[in-house]
Amino acid sequence: MTTADSRKIADFWFDPICPWAWMASRWMQEVEQLRPVDTRWHVMSLSVLNENRDDLPEQYRDLLAAGWGPVRVLIAAAQAHGEKVLGPLYTELGTRFHNQGLPNNRETIVAALRAANLPEELADAADTDAHDEALRASHAEGIGLVGEDVGTPVIAVDGPDGDRVAFFGPVVTPTPRGEAAARLWDGTVLVASTPGFYEIKRTRTAGPSFE
Repeated sequence: MTTADSRKIADFWFDPICPWAWMASRWMQEVEQLRPVDTRWHVMSLSVLNENRDDLPEQYRDLLAAGWGPVRVLIAAAQAHGEKVLGPLYTELGTRFHNQGLPNNRETIVAALRAANLPEELADAADTDAHDEALRASHAEGIGLVGEDVGTPVIAVDGPDGDRVAFFGPVVTPTPRGEAAARLWDGTVLVASTPGFYEIKRTRTAGPSFE
């Protein structure tokens, strides 16, 4: 039997507007059922990551401009109600943004807050930089583990030898389920724990499938 003390903590940094982070977050829910791992959620921001770039397509710049709102609301919620609310609120935001295809606007954010049993006034944080210092600190903690030339998600966990390892990804679609999810976890942690290992990659031929 797995005891609470033997379970590992996987720190997971996400931006709720990123479909690939959403896929990976649902994968982690599968992993938690089959491996002694619990996910601890943290906020990072594609808007912060790319704010000094001038080589981005206009459509992506628009996405990033709107992306400040949800991450600010998440940080405000965590500061007011504790980090335990990040997972449930992320689930409500991600379900609406990705599975339901709802727009990133105040109405959608308010609906997510209500579903997560949080005050809808937290949506006001989307339009202010009052929480940006904490947002940038959370972002810096995650991205500092893997470097600036990646994105979200970032995951950190104890490797097989007990040392903390961190990696960007995985980028996978559709979300692996059951034992397939567990095998991917085992393999990802294994390669991330290998000294000097940096990258496995191939061209994406499919977009995210929210099955």
